[in-house]
Amino acid sequence: MNIVILAAGAGKRMRSALPKVLHPVAGLPLLSHVIETARSLKPARIVVVIGHGAQAVRERVAAHDIQFATQDRQLGTGHAVQQALPLLDPKVPTMVLYGDVPLTRASTLQRLAEAAGGSRYAILTVALGDPTGYGRIVRDTNGHVTRIVEQKDASPSELEIDEVNTGIIVTPTGKLTGWLASLKNDNAQGEFYLTDVVERALADGVEIVTSAPDAVWETLGVNSKSQLAELERIHQGNIAQELLVAGVTLADPARIDVRGTLECGRDVTIDVNCVFEGRVVLGDEVTVGPNCVLRDVTVGAGTRIDAFSHLEQASIGASAVIGPYARLRPGAKLSDGVHIGNFVEVKNATLGAGSKANHLAYVGDSDVGARVNIGAGTITCNYDGANKHRTIIEDDVFIGSDTQLVAPVRVGRGVTIAAGTTVWKDVPADTLVLNEKTQIAKSGYVRPVKKKAG
Repeated sequence: MNIVILAAGAGKRMRSALPKVLHPVAGLPLLSHVIETARSLKPARIVVVIGHGAQAVRERVAAHDIQFATQDRQLGTGHAVQQALPLLDPKVPTMVLYGDVPLTRASTLQRLAEAAGGSRYAILTVALGDPTGYGRIVRDTNGHVTRIVEQKDASPSELEIDEVNTGIIVTPTGKLTGWLASLKNDNAQGEFYLTDVVERALADGVEIVTSAPDAVWETLGVNSKSQLAELERIHQGNIAQELLVAGVTLADPARIDVRGTLECGRDVTIDVNCVFEGRVVLGDEVTVGPNCVLRDVTVGAGTRIDAFSHLEQASIGASAVIGPYARLRPGAKLSDGVHIGNFVEVKNATLGAGSKANHLAYVGDSDVGARVNIGAGTITCNYDGANKHRTIIEDDVFIGSDTQLVAPVRVGRGVTIAAGTTVWKDVPADTLVLNEKTQIAKSGYVRPVKKKAG
């Protein structure tokens, strides 16, 4: 089977410089969802018809298995499919999909393909309570499809029909060239309609069959930001239901956003307003507090992520505690039992088992051993204005509050660093390091008083 995806439209109602098919649902362009579904059907060829914003669309979705056809002027769906014909295998059927209809299930499309077989013309149709704006499926007294009439060209009686054309079809490719060549644009929109192919197919003795989706939302397209938001919530609702069926506890299924893939073990609990981007893996008994963002993160079993934490391209071991208000940046690798508390940032650093930075610290470009305590206000000074340098902290080090470690530097095993110390030289194991200071108390000191105005 060939698959043609129509993605040339301007999308004027989106009121955006971004081509319509590149607007995101669940973090991916509308068109990418359609391509992903198309790939799951294992077609012989996938051809994307581009037009408005062609270069941007091409750059965003280009892949080894995607071919592009260009529709320089948007003259209708029939004209768009015509541009793809030279790239199709005429010996197999062709399925036509739309780059702004992202939620159609592969199972629905597979049924449509099976209904078409190798010689029939198959149309995906749906019955709508309000069919306004859609082309109507006109049938004869025996229930056979005779034609499709667009909303603007329909008679009053045809407008009463509730079965509508979704635009998704499967057609014999060999005959399609002639059918498309015979199309005329003598209609209300002055366009070459793909829907008019139905009458050509019937004239050629080709049987017209229909199939229906499992759910109406599978056929919904995007023409405005309002419709985009509607599809986002439908899609997120579907993901939430899948998570619930898999045993994940969601505090509120309406308040979760998955913009990629989320893999969960047993007894995972997710609180409200959490966002998961890229590939996120949560082990057994992981809990994620409210208002967290996880992007490309792996979390070990039994770990707790508290509220308002932001984790990106990080890996966390088992039984760790992260947050609240913690930030893990790319390259953060935390072993089992690590504690990262409020307003602590970790970047491109490893922390060994049982190490803790419970509040107000920055650990960057560092290798931290096991059972290290990092006091409040501690920072690793890893950047000299031009280059990054690493800090190495060996096992069982105790770092007092308000410490600065100026990289490159190594702190040996078992070292104690006194509060308020700047460490810029390597420290041998099992020593106390401090900067000597003199404390002076002056008697009779009078604190300044604010002068009164006027």
